Formats: sequence, structure tokens, C-alpha cells
Amino acid sequence: MSCQPPRKMSDAKTRRREIKLKNQPSNVQYPASEDMSHFTGNGGQTQKGAGSRHGWVRGHQKDGGGYGKEMPKYLNAGSFARARAAEVKAMIKAVRRKSASCHLFSALPKHMRRRAMSHNTKRLPRRLQEMAMKLREKSLQGAKKKKESKKKSRKARRRHGNLLLEFNRRQRKNIWLETHIWHAKRFHMVKKWGYCLGDRPTYKCYRPCYRAMSTHCLLQDLSYYCCIELLGEEDKLLAALSQLTNKDTGPSFAAGVCLSGRRQGSVMVYRAGQYPSQPLGPVTFLWRPHTQGLNQRQLWIWAHPILKQELLTELQYVCECSEPVIPAVVPVALPSEVSQSEETMELPKPGSVITKNSGTKRKRSCLDQSGPPAKKILGDGTRSPTTPVTWKSSTSTTVIHDLTMEIVRYRLIGPLSHTVLTETLETATSCKNVDSSVQSSLWWPEHCRDEDMMNLHKEQSEIFELLKGVYSTGEIPPGTVLGLNVDDPRVSLPIKKVKALPSIKQGQEVDEKVKQLMLNGVSERCCQSFLWDRTIRDNVTENKIPEQELNRMKRDMLVPGSRLWPMPLQGRVPVLLVHQPGKQVGHEMNTWGAGWDILLPKGWGMAFWVPLVYRGIREGGLHMTLKHSQNKSSPNFPHDFPDCPAGDRFQEEQEAELLDKFKRRPPAKRTNYIKLGCLAPFRCPWKQLAEEWEVISAEESKETKSTDTDTVIEERATLHQDVPSTMPQRFTVLRNRKSLRLLSGWCRPTTSRGQRAYRLAQFPSLSQSAVNSFLSAHSMCLVWVRLSLLSKGKPELHGMICVPTPEDLKLLQDPQCSGPLEPTHKDHFKSKLKRPKKSEKATSTGQVQDVTPVTSKSSSSTSNSVLGLWPDPLPSVTSHCSRVTLGWVTQGDFSLTAGCGEALGFVSVSGLVNTLLKQPMEHRGLLLLRNPTSLHYRFVKANIEV
Repeated sequence: MSCQPPRKMSDAKTRRREIKLKNQPSNVQYPASEDMSHFTGNGGQTQKGAGSRHGWVRGHQKDGGGYGKEMPKYLNAGSFARARAAEVKAMIKAVRRKSASCHLFSALPKHMRRRAMSHNTKRLPRRLQEMAMKLREKSLQGAKKKKESKKKSRKARRRHGNLLLEFNRRQRKNIWLETHIWHAKRFHMVKKWGYCLGDRPTYKCYRPCYRAMSTHCLLQDLSYYCCIELLGEEDKLLAALSQLTNKDTGPSFAAGVCLSGRRQGSVMVYRAGQYPSQPLGPVTFLWRPHTQGLNQRQLWIWAHPILKQELLTELQYVCECSEPVIPAVVPVALPSEVSQSEETMELPKPGSVITKNSGTKRKRSCLDQSGPPAKKILGDGTRSPTTPVTWKSSTSTTVIHDLTMEIVRYRLIGPLSHTVLTETLETATSCKNVDSSVQSSLWWPEHCRDEDMMNLHKEQSEIFELLKGVYSTGEIPPGTVLGLNVDDPRVSLPIKKVKALPSIKQGQEVDEKVKQLMLNGVSERCCQSFLWDRTIRDNVTENKIPEQELNRMKRDMLVPGSRLWPMPLQGRVPVLLVHQPGKQVGHEMNTWGAGWDILLPKGWGMAFWVPLVYRGIREGGLHMTLKHSQNKSSPNFPHDFPDCPAGDRFQEEQEAELLDKFKRRPPAKRTNYIKLGCLAPFRCPWKQLAEEWEVISAEESKETKSTDTDTVIEERATLHQDVPSTMPQRFTVLRNRKSLRLLSGWCRPTTSRGQRAYRLAQFPSLSQSAVNSFLSAHSMCLVWVRLSLLSKGKPELHGMICVPTPEDLKLLQDPQCSGPLEPTHKDHFKSKLKRPKKSEKATSTGQVQDVTPVTSKSSSSTSNSVLGLWPDPLPSVTSHCSRVTLGWVTQGDFSLTAGCGEALGFVSVSGLVNTLLKQPMEHRGLLLLRNPTSLHYRFVKANIEV
């Protein structure tokens, strides 16, 4: 039988064997004494390891005859016994030592071993419990030591030594809201309009946010909106502001219900005396109610940050407030000024070692930490201390203040917004134990001494309690204002998130006071608020209780989790509640999206944000602001204001962003918009559209009889596409409410679910004379329309709104047909453009190169040609496709409110009126919609909601 080679052990077995033999005793050698002559071998040499039997044998085998080939003649019993005793001692020590693979349970028989003993040492026998506790403490100490010695992560090593200083530095370029840190951990942040704002959450929550707006509450931070304060005589303020508005667009600054301070108003602002052209944008305003002892009126105007500078310039012009007031520069104590001077400072001794504190950066020495602590930036951190924020008039008492970032503004959207407010806020408690003879530096004790003010506070508290009896926020009159003084909401913060629910049931009998509140709103007296007073706002901000101090006070409470009592004197905050109306146009989904705005002094943002979040609400960003306006069928600023400078700039930025995204794709993977018949997939040429339809309508008015309307329109558009217009080149958006009602009646909106029948008798009939009269005043205008798809489909941005032909209308009889098709266009520019050669691709830097024109005699527009896009100048936008174009879509998506695809956009007034005039009554208002990436037209119903 052949001898097989020994089987090699695996690596795992080898490691386990090494662990077991690690603590095994080695050969114990007794130290040789002076008398070792009896251990001599041949030649009289001394044998090493004579005291060890194993050592002697190994030495004998190793030497092979050099040392002791024969057994010793005699043996010393004492030396041999001592050597054996050392070996026995080493063996006993090895048995008692626990190796890595051993456990205390090995001392127990198998039938007594339990897994629970590793967690609860009391399950072990008493003789082993003490040893188990020692082993557990030793393991915990080892784990702690290992954790401390672990190398810090890169994020921890790069963290700034003083985060507050780092945050203040980062706010010098873009303004941070007070909730920035909270949003930065949960939202995708974008830099817009000089701010760092949250766009959308990092988790999927589109439908939950919609449900919150429809059934509960959605919270948004609108503190980036700019507030401009006007102080002066009422007559002079109204005379100046009347130059910026017009009554044809709706209520102005002089509206009676708004002038009293009971309601918030909204108005469209134009350049001084330029109505209806040169609009600036929409603003909201709030008058301070009449106050005893104040002869001047106070007005707050809230505007979008992109609109602020233009609006401020116009206000300075009409109010004649061109004289800036330079603010006084408050000297800031530097660390070197507060600490001891360098001459008197004790220097370190030579040779001494300066230890560096953990958590600080190397570039920050310990001497810098001796100064005063850095303060958190409250307000606008990008503004220089010498930048003027106040302008006064040299001819009157009018003064303009820029209150940007001085007031925090939160918006609660949803039918239960009032329930969230009543659950979060509690009216301020009076301070009865304060000595009235001692003057306090806080505002609330001084306020409690005035009996009239306390009566007002009691009335406001009663109205706030009445909100608990309101079922939906939409039942409150739109724009209602309520002043209130509340306690610090951090005191009543719940232990965990609790969803705020109404305290009444639908159908329950409502109190008479609640009915009066829903009918008449809040009285002018209860609209007063101390938030209007700058000194009180500053006092509340400076005396806010720090979070650390408040937590210490809660910790010292006898019952953990109970309400802090008595309430500290610094814990009273004046707020202003402003009702935000929901959908106010049209006859469907009225009051949807209504809510409340809460205005706070600066510095109190997070103190109110966290308690609101703990009431089970959803948080939204800029994306939900756009969806909120889309569901309300209202234009969103600056997206849907193409005739404003801000809207024009937004369109240019959007075009550059979409074009850059298009160029990042490989040329073979790009959509060829020329073949799809889409002239401008990334922008909307509104000016060219209005000019072409103005020419077409002028030609149409000259013809008294027309047999085929669509043929005439196409022919006129083709004939006059290169003819310059003699009319004004600036288009405007139709905002005259009377004209919008007339145009809405001509569209004859259908009676669908939740929509009342429209009375057509109150409008003049649609005729050629009425159309000519209407177009004489609004020929170069665009109108805002809402388009509802009659079949499946999802509208997209920059979709084309077109006129259906008589053949297209016949397709409505087939229920399976959703619309006609556009024939594929031919790309005439593809053959004129050349692609880079292989040698050029090899020498390129790796970026995607666009095609370039072959000839160099073309204009600058063709030099920037991109494969698949029409170069400038564009051909006729109205007659480029087989169906005449009326306008484009600016917002489009599947509407969860309507349950179908809906689009919002602008169409030419001239084109719409001419189309309605030629359409049959049963098909009036039906248009076609085609997405930029599709050839399929879909039928839509146009509605103009006023």
C-alpha cells in the first residue's frame, strides 16, 4: 500500500489551532546552578537544559553526539523535582487562562449552558457570577478604549473648529433662512434669488404633500419674501401708490376693507403711469389698523425677492424718498480688545509645550478662543453694515424702510391649518406676580400694566379660541387678519409627533359667535398687533431664552415632561395671523388651498417651526409652491409672467438650463425637434406670436365674407410672416377683469362635476362687430387659460396649443380616437451641418461637440446651430405646423385635483377670439394640444377663469 502524503489543514483550521496553542506552556527550563558537573557528557562539556527532560532530549537529538549520547550516571532529585514543579505550575496557569475562543460557560456542563446567561449574569451559578461581572466590565472597557482610539472619519476631521463662525462666513454670499440647517438635512437645496432655499424633500412625498394640502396641512417657509414698510400720511401714500396700480385689474391699495387693516390685499404693480404696459409683478399688502396717538399710517408690502429692487426704485420715485439714511455703525468688540493686551499677557516659558484642544483646527490658535463668543446672524448676512435700509422724503414725512429678513413668515396650507395653529399656540399668560413699582426691561410686564391693552388681549384670545369651532379654513373670510400674543411654543412641545385633529364633527351645531366670525371676520380692534412696533420686535429678539437654558429649566421640573410653570417673562411673543384665500377663480374646487400665514419677529423661526412640525404636518419647498398654484389654476411668479422683466429673465435662465441639458446628451441620442415640427422646445416666443396674430387679425377684419377660415388663416400667416408690424412691439397679458369676464363667457365653459351653469345672457353675443370692438383694445395681448384634456395624456412644458380643423372636429364622434396626428417634418439643416472627424474627436478633450455649419457666410445665428434645433431667426410660429398655433403651455401635469391631465398657459387674444367666432356652438372652446416630443394632438377644453 502506497504511503499517501499528509493532508494539509485549511486556513481556518490553522487559525483555530494557533488560537488554542497560543497560551499552551512551553518547555520549562530550570536555571542551571553552579554545581552542574554531574550533568556533563563526553569530553566534560556542560549540557544546556539539564533541568528539563524535554530540553535534554532535544539537545541530545539536535547535537547528534556532541552532547550526552549516553544517559547520565546519576540524577539530582532536588533539581529534578524543582524543574517538574515549574512545569506543573505553567500548565495550571495555562488551563486557567481564557483564550479568545474560550468562554466562561466552558466551566459549566452542557446541560446547564443557556444563551440568556450572556446578557443576564444572574442566570449563572453564584460561584461564577463574580467572575462573569469582571469579564463583562473588562470587555466594556476594551470596547470603549477601542472606540476612542479609532481614527476619526474624514467628515469629522474636516469639520470646522467653530461651526457658528463657519456658518456665518457661508452666509455672506447667499442668505440663509432661520430654518436652513433643518432644511439642509432633509431637502435638496438650490441657490435662487440670493437665497439658499429648499426645493423638494430627499424622500418621495409628492402625493402625501398633496393629501396634506387637501385634507390636513402643509407647512412652508416664506421668509425669503421681502417686506417694504411705508410710513406717512394716508392721503399722500394713497396718491403715490395710485400711480402704480389700476382699478381695472381689481382692488387697489385704497380698497376700503383693506385700508382699515382688517384684510390683506393683493394687487398687480406697474411702472409709474405705464398701465397697461410695463408691469412689474404681483404684491400683497397689509395696512396697520388705526392706532390712538399715531397720526401716520403704516403699510407693509410683501414682494418676491426678484422683484424687490425694481419695486423699491418705483416706490422711491413716487414717494419722493430719494434721501438715504446711513445707519449708525455699532463697533464690534474684537477678541483682542476684550482679552488682555499682548504686553500684559503671560507668555509661555521657553521649552514648554502648548497643548492643543481637541476639536479645534490647527489654523485657529487657542488665543482666538479667549474673546467673546460669536453671535448667530439674524437677518440679512450679505448686507454691509453701512448699506442704507431707510429712505426719507425731503418734501413730506414719508419714510421707506427695507424690512427684508426682519420678519419670519410661515405659510400653512390646508383645511386644518387653523387646527394646527390652535394646537401649537397658546395665548400669552398674564404676569400677576411681577412688582408693578419696578420698571422692567421686557415688553410684556410693561404691557400688563395697561388695562386697556389687557382687555384687547382678552378679546383676541377669545377669537382665537373660536377658531377651534371652525370646520375648514376656507370658511374664514379671505384675507382676515388677527393679532395675537402667545407663549413660547417650545414650552408646550409634545413628547412625540401627534397629528392635530379638529375638535368638532361635521354637522354639529355651530355657536353663534363662530357664525359671526365666518361671516364678518375679525373686528378692526382685534387686528392690532405689537409686531408692527420695531422696538418691541427687537426686544423680543434680544431677550429670547436660549435653547440650552430652556432645556435646563425643563430638566429641573419636578415631573418630567410637564409644562414649565411659571412661564418666564421672556416667553411672550407677538404674532400676526393672516388668512390666505384658496382658489378664488372659476366655479370648481372653490377655497381649495386656503390656509394661514403666521408672521413672527426674527430669531424665533426654529422656536415655532419645530412645534408646528410636531403636529403631524408635511413640509414643502419651492416645488410644492409651484404645484399649489397649478392646482389653484393661478399663475406663479415669475414662471407665468412673461410680460414682466422678472418673467423675461426667468425664461432666459430656463432656456439656458434646458439647452445645456440637451447638449449634454450625445448627438445620436438627442430628440430632433425639427422633424417633430417644434420650433422652440426650450422657450416661448411670445412677442413673435402676438405680432403675427395681430397681422392676421388685421387682415381678417378687412374681409367681410370668409368660406374657409382655416385656409385664410394659414394663407395670411404665410404671406405676412416676414412683414414687420407697425403696431407697438411690446405685448402684454390681459388683466382687465371686465374684458376677462366677457372672454370667459364667449368660451362657454361646460357644466362638469362641481361646476355651476354659466349664465350667458349677461354677456353680449359673439359677433364680428363685437370681436372687432374687443380686438381694437386688446390686439397685442395674451390671455391666461386653463386646458383640460378630454382623453388620456399628460401635458408637458412648452406644449403647443393649436386650432382644430373641421376634419379634426369630426373625429370627436369616434370615442376611440383621441386626436389627429402631425405629419413628420423634414430636417433641411442636417445636410448643411457637418460632424467632427475622427481625428478631431481624438484631439478633443472629451466633451460632446456640436455640429458646425459648412459655410461661413451664414449669420451669427447659424454659427450656433445645434443638430435637431431650429436656428434663429425662427420662421412663422403660427403656420409652421399643419394646425395653426395659438400659444404654449407654461405648466402641465396630471392634476390630482381634477383627475385628468391639465395644462396652464397663454394664448393670443386675437387668435382665440377669431377661433371662437368660426367654431360651431357645440364645439366652442375646443382646442388641440401637442407636446414638444410628440406628433399626437389631443383635444382639450379651454377655460378662462375669473
